[in-house]
Amino acid sequence: MGKSRLEAFSDGVIAIIITIMVLELKIPHGEGVDVLIPLVPVFFSYVLSFIYLGIYWNNHHHMLHTLRTVTGPMLWANLHLLFWLSLIPFATGWMGENHFAALPSALYGVVLFMAAVAYFILQRLIIASQGHDSILKKAVADDWKGKLSPLIYATAVVLAFWVEWFSLALYVLVAIIWLVPDRRIEKVLGSHGV
Repeated sequence: MGKSRLEAFSDGVIAIIITIMVLELKIPHGEGVDVLIPLVPVFFSYVLSFIYLGIYWNNHHHMLHTLRTVTGPMLWANLHLLFWLSLIPFATGWMGENHFAALPSALYGVVLFMAAVAYFILQRLIIASQGHDSILKKAVADDWKGKLSPLIYATAVVLAFWVEWFSLALYVLVAIIWLVPDRRIEKVLGSHGV
């Protein structure tokens, strides 16, 4: 199987996830600024999740660009990743509607943690399929972001029950870390003439 169907399917699912999230933003009744104030937590959680989905979409695109062929295990690993990403709208809505309360904030972190694990599994399957000359392996050799992010998520999940705002700050921190586009794959692909 070629990679184009996998890319197209994944792009479509992520686009639907983003659409579902934006549809959860309720239009306030009234025309004054005061009707927007209760929506601030909901909007902030939407922006944070939109950034996360954009980061996943961007890095997923680059990772799939290294593929030559797609295997059955890769298809399942990709579905595993999309499953966790598809839970982001629910976790986002619950967290925002409850003003970043402990349990909704912890669940948000669990979803982010599991998405990171699923991404790692997909990445490892792609590397294994490419053999010892793996383009992806060369690109992510010292993947400090990929190793640090799940640790921060796990810490944020635990802290959500004691210091809710610090948990949220950790989610923002990881998004900031990943917000700068990762050019490693582009550089390695360029050096291989791909």
